[in-house]
Amino acid sequence: MRAILLAGGKGTRLRPLTLHTPKPIVPIFNRPFLTYQLDCVRQVPEITEVVLSLNYQPRRIEHIFGDGAAHGLHIRYAVEPSPLGTGGAIRFAAQHATDTVVVFNGDVLTAIDLAAVIRLHRERRAKATIVLTPVENPAAYGLVEASADGDVRRFLEKPDPNEITCNTINAGIYVLEPETFDRIPADEPYSIERAYFPSLVERGETFVAYIYKGYWIDIGTPEKYQQVHRDIMDGRFLTAPFENPSKGPPVWNADAKVEQGAELEGPCFLDAGVVVKAGAHIRPYTVLGRQCHVERGAEVADSIIWSNSWIGADAAVHGAIAGRNCHIGRNVRVRPGAVLGDKSVATDFTQL
Repeated sequence: MRAILLAGGKGTRLRPLTLHTPKPIVPIFNRPFLTYQLDCVRQVPEITEVVLSLNYQPRRIEHIFGDGAAHGLHIRYAVEPSPLGTGGAIRFAAQHATDTVVVFNGDVLTAIDLAAVIRLHRERRAKATIVLTPVENPAAYGLVEASADGDVRRFLEKPDPNEITCNTINAGIYVLEPETFDRIPADEPYSIERAYFPSLVERGETFVAYIYKGYWIDIGTPEKYQQVHRDIMDGRFLTAPFENPSKGPPVWNADAKVEQGAELEGPCFLDAGVVVKAGAHIRPYTVLGRQCHVERGAEVADSIIWSNSWIGADAAVHGAIAGRNCHIGRNVRVRPGAVLGDKSVATDFTQL
């Protein structure tokens, strides 16, 4: 059995962070995002191969994950010659597959019991199973309607208020039988959401919904990217370095250096090599990546700072994201919502 992780997108909603860093390896704390999906896949011993479907900066991703041995998995790479859409990417990555295929969209973080989804798929002898998750504001999404028995009935693309009949959306996790892939044209762009899934409904094939009400988030925007870190620090999603529900003390690597007189308020995270000088203030929901340096009198709050960045004396960074190797000068003010790409420079007394 194999899993396909659709990791070929350009991550345009996360720009400028993804200009030099493909979305699958954007860091969540000190781990590339894709490792969290691999954790989920690894829960199912029956999955013996993971295929990473890539298109954008594939060598960066291959360099990090290699053959998968470090993650306890066998990883293979399917690099699209040109963007093929979700359906085309699945067919391309699933060549010669004869057994059930599990598919993950490349921007989904979830605590789902993947084995339970596969079990339902087999119990129903389904051609396809789609995971759905409820949302509070269904008017903002394309919806998927299922019967009381769990059969998928129809897809509603951004419906009008009077058309809303459910609150469940596509969670980006599928279990598929490869015998259905012959309807996907080879080497052509094709959408699994807009073409493949509707074809199952139209043909009356067994197409099942698994309703998941646990933790699920699409990390693809700066706001959601920050929310993921907050959720982990608050214990809504349990994983390292916050394995236990916590709104408690700061967490930092043993190699981080926090000078006497620096003030840390949890929850926050400091990675290896971080230096926080005396008189600096690290407020809740701050993440400082490897080798970051925070000077005297600086304040960082509710912000994610990637590795090797420098925050100067008396600077204030609130509610922001900064990429790698950024330099935020003395007395700079970075306000909520700011997103700085790699190697950004904010000279002294700048306001962003």
